[in-house]
Amino acid sequence: MNETTINSLKEALHHSPDNIPLRLLLADNLVLLNRLEEAEIEFSSILKKSNDIKAKVGLAKIYFKKDSFSACNVILEEVIESGTRDIDVFVLYAKGLLKENAISKAKEAYQKALAIDANFFDEELDSQLRTKNNKDISDFDEQIDSRFLQKPSVNFNDVGGMDVVKKEIELKIIKPLLHPELYKTYGKKIGGGILMYGPPGCGKTFIAKATAGQIKAKFINVSLNDILDMWIGNSEKNLHEIFELARKNTPCVLFIDEIDALGASRSDMKHSSGRQLINQFLQELDGIENSNEGVLVIGATNTPWSLDSAFRRPGRFDRIVFVPPPDEKSRETILKIKLTNKPTGLIEFNSLAKKTENYSGADLEAIIDIAIEQKLESAFEDGIPKPLETSDLATAIKKHKASTQEWFSSAKNFAMFANDSGLYDDILAYLKIKK
Repeated sequence: MNETTINSLKEALHHSPDNIPLRLLLADNLVLLNRLEEAEIEFSSILKKSNDIKAKVGLAKIYFKKDSFSACNVILEEVIESGTRDIDVFVLYAKGLLKENAISKAKEAYQKALAIDANFFDEELDSQLRTKNNKDISDFDEQIDSRFLQKPSVNFNDVGGMDVVKKEIELKIIKPLLHPELYKTYGKKIGGGILMYGPPGCGKTFIAKATAGQIKAKFINVSLNDILDMWIGNSEKNLHEIFELARKNTPCVLFIDEIDALGASRSDMKHSSGRQLINQFLQELDGIENSNEGVLVIGATNTPWSLDSAFRRPGRFDRIVFVPPPDEKSRETILKIKLTNKPTGLIEFNSLAKKTENYSGADLEAIIDIAIEQKLESAFEDGIPKPLETSDLATAIKKHKASTQEWFSSAKNFAMFANDSGLYDDILAYLKIKK
Protein backbone atom coordinates (compact mmCIF):
# COMPACT_ATOMS: atom_id res chain seq x y z
CA MET A 1 0.00 0.00 0.00
CA ASN A 2 1.44 3.37 -1.04
CA GLU A 3 0.43 7.00 -1.34
CA THR A 4 -0.77 6.49 -4.91
CA THR A 5 -3.28 3.85 -3.81
CA ILE A 6 -4.47 6.04 -0.92
CA ASN A 7 -5.00 8.94 -3.31
CA SER A 8 -6.88 6.68 -5.72
CA LEU A 9 -9.24 5.59 -2.94
CA LYS A 10 -9.78 9.20 -1.90
CA GLU A 11 -10.52 10.17 -5.49
CA ALA A 12 -13.04 7.35 -5.80
CA LEU A 13 -14.71 8.49 -2.56
CA HIS A 14 -14.89 12.01 -3.92
CA HIS A 15 -17.19 10.70 -6.63
CA SER A 16 -19.02 8.25 -4.33
CA PRO A 17 -18.92 9.73 -0.78
CA ASP A 18 -21.62 7.38 0.58
CA ASN A 19 -19.82 4.21 -0.45
CA ILE A 20 -19.22 2.62 2.98
CA PRO A 21 -17.17 -0.43 1.79
CA LEU A 22 -14.87 1.93 -0.12
CA ARG A 23 -14.44 4.22 2.90
CA LEU A 24 -13.77 1.19 5.12
CA LEU A 25 -11.07 0.06 2.71
CA LEU A 26 -9.45 3.50 2.85
CA ALA A 27 -9.63 3.61 6.67
CA ASP A 28 -8.18 0.08 7.05
CA ASN A 29 -5.26 0.93 4.80
CA LEU A 30 -4.61 4.18 6.65
CA VAL A 31 -4.37 2.12 9.86
CA LEU A 32 -1.85 -0.18 8.18
CA LEU A 33 0.23 2.89 7.36
CA ASN A 34 -0.16 4.05 10.99
CA ARG A 35 -1.92 7.23 9.86
CA LEU A 36 -4.25 6.90 12.81
CA GLU A 37 -5.76 10.40 12.90
CA GLU A 38 -6.81 10.18 9.25
CA ALA A 39 -8.20 6.67 9.73
CA GLU A 40 -10.13 7.83 12.80
CA ILE A 41 -11.80 10.55 10.75
CA GLU A 42 -12.87 8.01 8.10
CA PHE A 43 -14.28 5.52 10.63
CA SER A 44 -16.09 8.32 12.48
CA SER A 45 -17.54 9.56 9.19
CA ILE A 46 -19.01 6.10 8.56
CA LEU A 47 -20.51 5.88 12.04
CA LYS A 48 -22.26 9.23 11.61
CA LYS A 49 -24.27 7.66 8.79
CA SER A 50 -24.41 3.98 9.74
CA ASN A 51 -24.09 1.75 12.82
CA ASP A 52 -21.40 -0.24 11.01
CA ILE A 53 -19.74 -2.94 13.14
CA LYS A 54 -16.53 -2.96 11.10
CA ALA A 55 -16.18 0.79 11.56
CA LYS A 56 -16.69 0.43 15.32
CA VAL A 57 -14.03 -2.27 15.55
CA GLY A 58 -11.69 -0.19 13.41
CA LEU A 59 -12.17 2.81 15.68
CA ALA A 60 -11.53 0.60 18.74
CA LYS A 61 -8.25 -0.59 17.19
CA ILE A 62 -7.16 3.02 16.70
CA TYR A 63 -7.95 3.90 20.32
CA PHE A 64 -5.98 0.84 21.45
CA LYS A 65 -2.98 1.92 19.36
CA LYS A 66 -3.26 5.42 20.86
CA ASP A 67 -3.33 3.97 24.42
CA SER A 68 -6.93 5.16 24.93
CA PHE A 69 -7.86 1.78 26.39
CA SER A 70 -11.01 2.90 28.17
CA ALA A 71 -12.50 4.29 24.93
CA CYS A 72 -11.46 1.13 23.09
CA ASN A 73 -13.16 -1.11 25.64
CA VAL A 74 -16.40 0.89 25.69
CA ILE A 75 -16.76 0.52 21.91
CA LEU A 76 -15.96 -3.20 21.99
CA GLU A 77 -18.52 -3.77 24.75
CA GLU A 78 -21.17 -2.37 22.41
CA VAL A 79 -19.98 -4.65 19.60
CA ILE A 80 -20.02 -7.70 21.87
CA GLU A 81 -23.51 -6.86 23.12
CA SER A 82 -24.69 -6.89 19.50
CA GLY A 83 -23.94 -10.63 19.44
CA THR A 84 -20.70 -10.75 17.44
CA ARG A 85 -18.80 -14.02 17.07
CA ASP A 86 -15.67 -12.33 15.75
CA ILE A 87 -12.81 -13.85 17.70
CA ASP A 88 -10.58 -10.81 17.00
CA VAL A 89 -13.06 -8.59 18.87
CA PHE A 90 -12.82 -10.69 22.05
CA VAL A 91 -9.02 -10.85 21.78
CA LEU A 92 -8.67 -7.07 21.41
CA TYR A 93 -11.15 -6.58 24.26
CA ALA A 94 -9.13 -8.92 26.51
CA LYS A 95 -5.93 -7.01 25.71
CA GLY A 96 -7.63 -3.68 26.36
CA LEU A 97 -8.89 -4.93 29.73
CA LEU A 98 -5.40 -6.14 30.64
CA LYS A 99 -4.07 -2.64 29.97
CA GLU A 100 -6.58 -1.35 32.54
CA ASN A 101 -5.62 -4.10 35.04
CA ALA A 102 -9.12 -5.64 34.83
CA ILE A 103 -7.68 -9.15 35.07
CA SER A 104 -10.89 -11.06 35.79
CA LYS A 105 -12.75 -9.43 32.90
CA ALA A 106 -9.78 -10.03 30.57
CA LYS A 107 -9.79 -13.70 31.52
CA GLU A 108 -13.53 -13.91 30.79
CA ALA A 109 -13.10 -12.25 27.38
CA TYR A 110 -10.26 -14.62 26.46
CA GLN A 111 -12.32 -17.60 27.54
CA LYS A 112 -15.08 -16.48 25.15
CA ALA A 113 -12.53 -16.30 22.34
CA LEU A 114 -11.45 -19.85 23.14
CA ALA A 115 -15.09 -20.96 23.23
CA ILE A 116 -15.42 -19.79 19.62
CA ASP A 117 -12.25 -21.64 18.57
CA ALA A 118 -10.74 -24.09 21.07
CA ASN A 119 -7.51 -24.24 19.04
CA PHE A 120 -6.99 -20.48 19.10
CA PHE A 121 -3.78 -19.23 20.69
CA ASP A 122 -2.52 -15.75 21.49
CA GLU A 123 0.96 -15.61 22.97
CA GLU A 124 0.47 -12.32 24.83
CA LEU A 125 -2.81 -13.34 26.46
CA ASP A 126 -1.56 -16.83 27.28
CA SER A 127 1.56 -15.47 28.93
CA GLN A 128 -0.47 -13.21 31.19
CA LEU A 129 -3.57 -15.30 31.86
CA ARG A 130 -2.10 -18.80 32.20
CA THR A 131 0.53 -20.09 34.62
CA LYS A 132 3.53 -21.97 33.28
CA ASN A 133 2.96 -25.69 32.59
CA ASN A 134 -0.76 -25.25 33.18
CA LYS A 135 -3.37 -25.29 30.43
CA ASP A 136 -6.16 -24.24 32.76
CA ILE A 137 -6.78 -20.53 32.19
CA SER A 138 -8.50 -20.27 35.59
CA ASP A 139 -5.19 -20.81 37.39
CA PHE A 140 -3.56 -17.41 37.10
CA ASP A 141 -2.64 -16.26 40.61
CA GLU A 142 0.99 -15.70 39.62
CA GLN A 143 -0.14 -13.47 36.78
CA ILE A 144 -2.31 -11.42 39.15
CA ASP A 145 0.78 -10.79 41.25
CA SER A 146 2.81 -9.69 38.25
CA ARG A 147 0.03 -7.48 36.90
CA PHE A 148 -0.73 -5.66 40.15
CA LEU A 149 2.72 -5.42 41.68
CA GLN A 150 4.82 -2.57 40.39
CA LYS A 151 8.20 -1.14 41.29
CA PRO A 152 7.77 2.57 40.53
CA SER A 153 10.58 4.37 38.74
CA VAL A 154 9.25 7.79 39.75
CA ASN A 155 9.65 9.67 43.02
CA PHE A 156 8.98 13.17 44.37
CA ASN A 157 11.64 14.64 42.06
CA ASP A 158 9.32 13.78 39.17
CA VAL A 159 6.36 15.62 40.71
CA GLY A 160 6.40 19.23 39.56
CA GLY A 161 5.20 21.62 42.27
CA MET A 162 2.64 20.24 44.76
CA ASP A 163 5.08 21.15 47.56
CA VAL A 164 2.37 21.33 50.25
CA VAL A 165 1.03 17.87 49.37
CA LYS A 166 4.54 16.38 49.25
CA LYS A 167 5.44 17.91 52.63
CA GLU A 168 2.25 16.50 54.17
CA ILE A 169 3.01 13.01 52.85
CA GLU A 170 6.66 13.32 53.87
CA LEU A 171 5.73 14.06 57.50
CA LYS A 172 2.83 11.66 57.88
CA ILE A 173 3.93 8.71 55.76
CA ILE A 174 7.47 8.65 54.45
CA LYS A 175 9.43 9.44 57.62
CA PRO A 176 7.69 6.69 59.65
CA LEU A 177 8.44 4.14 56.91
CA LEU A 178 12.07 5.25 56.56
CA HIS A 179 12.70 5.27 60.34
CA PRO A 180 10.74 2.26 61.63
CA GLU A 181 13.08 1.68 64.60
CA LEU A 182 12.12 5.03 66.14
CA TYR A 183 8.42 4.29 65.83
CA LYS A 184 8.77 0.76 67.18
CA THR A 185 10.54 2.17 70.23
CA TYR A 186 7.34 4.03 71.06
CA GLY A 187 5.11 1.11 70.10
CA LYS A 188 3.84 2.82 66.94
CA LYS A 189 2.83 0.72 63.94
CA ILE A 190 4.44 1.40 60.57
CA GLY A 191 1.85 1.84 57.85
CA GLY A 192 -1.79 2.82 58.09
CA GLY A 193 -4.09 4.70 55.78
CA ILE A 194 -4.21 8.08 54.11
CA LEU A 195 -7.05 9.56 52.10
CA MET A 196 -6.29 11.91 49.23
CA TYR A 197 -9.17 13.99 47.95
CA GLY A 198 -9.70 16.76 45.46
CA PRO A 199 -11.01 17.50 41.96
CA PRO A 200 -10.68 14.75 39.33
CA GLY A 201 -7.67 14.72 37.05
CA CYS A 202 -5.26 16.40 39.48
CA GLY A 203 -2.64 13.66 39.83
CA LYS A 204 -3.70 11.66 42.88
CA THR A 205 -2.60 8.40 41.25
CA PHE A 206 0.78 9.85 40.22
CA ILE A 207 1.54 11.26 43.67
CA ALA A 208 0.66 7.85 45.21
CA LYS A 209 3.05 6.10 42.82
CA ALA A 210 5.75 8.71 43.53
CA THR A 211 5.25 8.07 47.27
CA ALA A 212 6.02 4.38 46.73
CA GLY A 213 9.06 5.30 44.64
CA GLN A 214 10.27 7.70 47.31
CA ILE A 215 10.42 4.93 49.92
CA LYS A 216 11.50 2.25 47.40
CA ALA A 217 8.38 0.23 48.11
CA LYS A 218 6.24 -2.01 45.91
CA PHE A 219 3.14 -0.36 44.48
CA ILE A 220 -0.29 -1.88 43.90
CA ASN A 221 -2.85 0.15 41.96
CA VAL A 222 -6.42 -1.15 41.99
CA SER A 223 -9.74 0.33 40.94
CA LEU A 224 -13.31 -0.65 41.64
CA ASN A 225 -13.38 -2.86 38.52
CA ASP A 226 -10.61 -5.02 39.98
CA ILE A 227 -12.66 -5.70 43.10
CA LEU A 228 -16.33 -5.88 42.18
CA ASP A 229 -17.77 -9.18 40.98
CA MET A 230 -21.32 -10.12 40.00
CA TRP A 231 -21.26 -13.25 42.20
CA ILE A 232 -22.11 -12.90 45.89
CA GLY A 233 -19.02 -13.13 48.09
CA ASN A 234 -16.49 -12.82 45.25
CA SER A 235 -15.98 -9.08 45.72
CA GLU A 236 -15.03 -9.60 49.36
CA LYS A 237 -12.69 -12.42 48.28
CA ASN A 238 -11.04 -10.20 45.63
CA LEU A 239 -10.52 -7.44 48.19
CA HIS A 240 -8.97 -9.83 50.70
CA GLU A 241 -6.59 -11.27 48.07
CA ILE A 242 -5.39 -7.78 47.11
CA PHE A 243 -4.65 -6.95 50.76
CA GLU A 244 -2.88 -10.31 51.14
CA LEU A 245 -0.73 -9.51 48.12
CA ALA A 246 0.27 -6.21 49.76
CA ARG A 247 1.04 -7.94 53.09
CA LYS A 248 3.31 -10.45 51.34
CA ASN A 249 5.29 -7.68 49.65
CA THR A 250 6.04 -5.13 52.37
CA PRO A 251 6.96 -2.34 52.36
CA CYS A 252 4.07 -1.78 50.02
CA VAL A 253 1.83 1.11 48.98
CA LEU A 254 -1.69 -0.10 48.15
CA PHE A 255 -3.48 2.56 46.15
CA ILE A 256 -7.27 2.29 45.77
CA ASP A 257 -8.84 4.71 43.33
CA GLU A 258 -12.48 5.83 43.42
CA ILE A 259 -12.70 4.68 47.00
CA ASP A 260 -15.91 6.68 47.45
CA ALA A 261 -17.68 4.10 45.26
CA LEU A 262 -16.33 1.30 47.44
CA GLY A 263 -16.78 3.01 50.79
CA ALA A 264 -20.10 4.80 50.40
CA SER A 265 -22.11 5.31 53.57
CA ARG A 266 -23.65 2.05 54.73
CA SER A 267 -26.84 3.87 55.63
CA ASP A 268 -27.27 4.68 51.92
CA MET A 269 -26.79 1.06 50.85
CA LYS A 270 -29.97 -0.67 49.67
CA HIS A 271 -28.35 -4.07 49.20
CA SER A 272 -26.73 -6.14 51.93
CA SER A 273 -23.93 -7.17 49.53
CA GLY A 274 -22.73 -3.55 49.41
CA ARG A 275 -22.71 -3.28 53.20
CA GLN A 276 -20.83 -6.60 53.46
CA LEU A 277 -18.13 -5.34 51.11
CA ILE A 278 -17.66 -2.18 53.20
CA ASN A 279 -17.46 -4.28 56.38
CA GLN A 280 -14.85 -6.50 54.70
CA PHE A 281 -12.87 -3.41 53.72
CA LEU A 282 -12.94 -2.09 57.29
CA GLN A 283 -11.73 -5.46 58.61
CA GLU A 284 -8.85 -5.45 56.12
CA LEU A 285 -7.90 -1.90 57.14
CA ASP A 286 -7.94 -2.87 60.82
CA GLY A 287 -5.73 -5.91 60.15
CA ILE A 288 -7.64 -7.94 62.74
CA GLU A 289 -6.74 -11.36 61.35
CA ASN A 290 -3.57 -10.32 59.48
CA SER A 291 -1.01 -7.67 60.36
CA ASN A 292 -0.82 -4.63 58.09
CA GLU A 293 2.65 -3.72 59.36
CA GLY A 294 4.53 -2.10 56.50
CA VAL A 295 1.42 -1.66 54.33
CA LEU A 296 0.44 1.89 53.48
CA VAL A 297 -3.10 2.14 52.11
CA ILE A 298 -3.78 5.26 50.06
CA GLY A 299 -7.34 5.93 49.00
CA ALA A 300 -8.30 8.53 46.40
CA THR A 301 -11.71 10.14 46.15
CA ASN A 302 -13.36 13.09 44.48
CA THR A 303 -16.18 13.10 47.05
CA PRO A 304 -14.86 12.54 50.61
CA TRP A 305 -18.25 13.61 52.02
CA SER A 306 -19.76 10.42 50.55
CA LEU A 307 -17.49 8.13 52.55
CA ASP A 308 -18.78 6.18 55.52
CA SER A 309 -17.61 7.98 58.67
CA ALA A 310 -16.21 4.67 59.96
CA PHE A 311 -13.43 4.98 57.36
CA ARG A 312 -12.00 8.00 59.15
CA ARG A 313 -11.59 6.40 62.58
CA PRO A 314 -8.04 6.22 64.04
CA GLY A 315 -6.01 3.46 62.46
CA ARG A 316 -7.95 3.60 59.19
CA PHE A 317 -7.99 6.70 56.96
CA ASP A 318 -7.23 9.01 59.84
CA ARG A 319 -4.87 11.17 57.75
CA ILE A 320 -6.48 13.23 55.01
CA VAL A 321 -4.61 15.19 52.33
CA PHE A 322 -6.18 17.70 49.94
CA VAL A 323 -4.77 17.46 46.39
CA PRO A 324 -5.64 20.74 44.64
CA PRO A 325 -5.34 21.52 40.94
CA PRO A 326 -1.68 21.89 39.91
CA ASP A 327 -0.09 25.22 40.75
CA GLU A 328 1.54 27.43 38.12
CA LYS A 329 4.91 25.69 38.32
CA SER A 330 3.22 22.27 38.06
CA ARG A 331 1.12 23.36 35.08
CA GLU A 332 4.24 24.49 33.26
CA THR A 333 5.91 21.13 33.95
CA ILE A 334 2.83 19.17 32.85
CA LEU A 335 2.60 21.09 29.57
CA LYS A 336 6.28 20.42 28.84
CA ILE A 337 5.86 16.70 29.51
CA LYS A 338 2.64 16.40 27.48
CA LEU A 339 4.19 18.19 24.48
CA THR A 340 7.30 16.00 24.45
CA ASN A 341 7.75 14.22 21.09
CA LYS A 342 5.08 16.41 19.46
CA PRO A 343 5.97 18.91 16.70
CA THR A 344 6.30 22.28 18.44
CA GLY A 345 7.68 25.70 17.67
CA LEU A 346 8.74 28.16 20.35
CA ILE A 347 6.29 27.62 23.23
CA GLU A 348 5.92 30.21 25.99
CA PHE A 349 5.17 27.74 28.76
CA ASN A 350 5.15 30.34 31.52
CA SER A 351 2.55 32.42 29.69
CA LEU A 352 0.30 29.39 29.13
CA ALA A 353 0.66 28.30 32.76
CA LYS A 354 -0.56 31.72 33.91
CA LYS A 355 -3.66 31.45 31.71
CA THR A 356 -4.68 28.03 33.04
CA GLU A 357 -5.39 28.70 36.70
CA ASN A 358 -7.56 25.94 38.26
CA TYR A 359 -6.93 23.65 35.28
CA SER A 360 -6.37 20.00 36.18
CA GLY A 361 -3.74 17.83 34.50
CA ALA A 362 -6.56 16.28 32.46
CA ASP A 363 -7.68 19.76 31.38
CA LEU A 364 -4.16 20.60 30.20
CA GLU A 365 -4.11 17.42 28.15
CA ALA A 366 -7.49 18.37 26.69
CA ILE A 367 -6.29 21.78 25.46
CA ILE A 368 -3.31 20.12 23.77
CA ASP A 369 -5.70 17.71 22.02
CA ILE A 370 -7.85 20.64 20.87
CA ALA A 371 -4.79 22.46 19.51
CA ILE A 372 -3.65 19.30 17.69
CA GLU A 373 -7.09 18.83 16.12
CA GLN A 374 -6.94 22.39 14.78
CA LYS A 375 -3.51 21.70 13.28
CA LEU A 376 -4.72 18.44 11.73
CA GLU A 377 -7.58 20.24 9.99
CA SER A 378 -5.16 22.59 8.25
CA ALA A 379 -2.76 19.70 7.53
CA PHE A 380 -5.54 17.79 5.75
CA GLU A 381 -5.94 20.72 3.36
CA ASP A 382 -2.33 20.96 2.18
CA GLY A 383 -0.81 17.72 3.55
CA ILE A 384 1.86 19.61 5.50
CA PRO A 385 2.05 19.05 9.29
CA LYS A 386 2.78 22.31 11.10
CA PRO A 387 4.30 22.67 14.59
CA LEU A 388 2.20 23.73 17.55
CA GLU A 389 2.73 27.34 18.57
CA THR A 390 1.85 29.28 21.71
CA SER A 391 -1.06 30.91 19.88
CA ASP A 392 -2.58 27.48 19.07
CA LEU A 393 -2.62 26.48 22.72
CA ALA A 394 -3.87 29.91 23.80
CA THR A 395 -6.80 29.56 21.38
CA ALA A 396 -7.52 26.07 22.74
CA ILE A 397 -7.57 27.45 26.30
CA LYS A 398 -10.39 29.81 25.30
CA LYS A 399 -12.39 26.80 24.09
CA HIS A 400 -11.93 24.62 27.19
CA LYS A 401 -12.91 25.78 30.67
CA ALA A 402 -11.41 24.33 33.83
CA SER A 403 -13.35 21.19 34.76
CA THR A 404 -12.48 21.69 38.44
CA GLN A 405 -14.90 24.62 38.80
CA GLU A 406 -17.94 22.37 39.09
CA TRP A 407 -16.20 20.29 41.75
CA PHE A 408 -15.32 23.38 43.79
CA SER A 409 -18.94 24.58 43.61
CA SER A 410 -20.06 21.41 45.42
CA ALA A 411 -17.03 21.22 47.71
CA LYS A 412 -17.51 24.81 48.82
CA ASN A 413 -20.97 24.00 50.24
CA PHE A 414 -19.61 21.09 52.28
CA ALA A 415 -16.63 23.15 53.45
CA MET A 416 -18.83 26.00 54.62
CA PHE A 417 -21.86 24.18 56.03
CA ALA A 418 -20.76 20.62 56.89
CA ASN A 419 -17.30 21.18 58.28
CA ASP A 420 -17.69 20.96 62.06
CA SER A 421 -14.49 18.94 62.46
CA GLY A 422 -12.48 21.22 60.16
CA LEU A 423 -12.06 18.36 57.69
CA TYR A 424 -12.39 20.64 54.66
CA ASP A 425 -10.43 23.66 55.90
CA ASP A 426 -7.94 23.14 53.07
CA ILE A 427 -10.71 23.75 50.54
CA LEU A 428 -11.58 27.05 52.22
CA ALA A 429 -7.91 28.01 52.28
CA TYR A 430 -7.53 27.23 48.58
CA LEU A 431 -10.63 29.29 47.76
CA LYS A 432 -9.35 32.05 50.10
CA ILE A 433 -12.53 31.97 52.17
CA LYS A 434 -12.23 32.88 55.84
CA LYS A 435 -13.96 30.61 58.36
